[in-house]
Amino acid sequence: MKTRTTSNNHLKHNKMIEQEIGKNYSKEAREQYLRQICDGTESVSYTRIFTPEELAEQRENLAEANIMLDDIENTKKQALADFKEKAKPYEEMRKEAISNLRTKSEVVTEECFKMLDEETKTIGFYNANGDLVSSRPAFQSELQRKLNIFTELKTGTHDL
Repeated sequence: MKTRTTSNNHLKHNKMIEQEIGKNYSKEAREQYLRQICDGTESVSYTRIFTPEELAEQRENLAEANIMLDDIENTKKQALADFKEKAKPYEEMRKEAISNLRTKSEVVTEECFKMLDEETKTIGFYNANGDLVSSRPAFQSELQRKLNIFTELKTGTHDL
């Protein structure tokens, strides 16, 4: 068995690895004793078990952190909702502008003038500028109505 003699007080200590050393001393005396018998000091990371009081303090810290984070998350959600609300009209404006630039046109809804071409049996829609904006084959009911109007005009039964 090896023993070590310290230069200050000539204490002897068994160098065999033990689970605990100096537990019979006060904290300050134990640290002094350990410094006297050690071969050197190093910074070492290890897992230290909490006391019941320390565990209770950790639980309180967790509860406080959860409450604060919940408040922050709620504030964040509200801020994001406000941001989205403010950005929404600009998002729509951007989407419309991108679409318009892509197609080099825009979708317009306005009153148009419906014209029947009897020869091709087609309906044409003209805007106020006189531009053909849309056309389609005429429905049978539209062709029939046109014939009825001409008949009424010839007989004088239709007032314009």
